[in-house]
Formats: sequence, structure tokens, C-alpha cells
Amino acid sequence: MEIAKDIYTIFPKLPDYERFGLQTQLSRSAGSIPSNIAEGSAKSSEKDFRRFLEFSLGSAYELETHLILVDDVHHINTRTIIDKVQEEQKMIASLIKKL
Repeated sequence: MEIAKDIYTIFPKLPDYERFGLQTQLSRSAGSIPSNIAEGSAKSSEKDFRRFLEFSLGSAYELETHLILVDDVHHINTRTIIDKVQEEQKMIASLIKKL
């Protein structure tokens, strides 16, 4: 959830023309990470939970890609958020392996 909140701090720095493009992609992928973890944790089997964790991990990689793009194209420093995302990727991957 912290990462999803951090993403919203980027929005005022983005140009208006990104409002329905990159901004939308950032918010969707960031929100998808905790949402899939939450939804998966409510499933009745570890197999289902694992599947939702894999969705969450995919969203984390998608978000990292969008953040790199923001940094490269719009010259907005996203390094701190990328570091958090990479740490989250490691935690999700570890949980998937454990299951």
C-alpha cells in the first residue's frame, strides 16, 4: 500500500497529456500489487493464493518499467520508489517459493 501511495506523489510532476496514459498505467499497476495479494489471501487453497501472488509480482515488474520510463522520459527521479518496488518483488517471489 505504501508504494501505491508513493505513486500519487508523482502525478503532479507529470505533464497534463500523461493524465490518461502513463498516469493511469502507474496507478493501475501500483494498486494491483496489494489488491492481488489481498484477494489471493482470501482463497481457499495455496495454489490459488500462489496464482494471485504471481499476478501481483507481474504488476510489480510492470510498475517498475513505468517508473523507469517516467525517470527517462520526464526526468522525474523515481529511484526511491523503484527501490521499494524491487524489495517488494523479492518478498513476493520468496513467498511464492515458500508456497
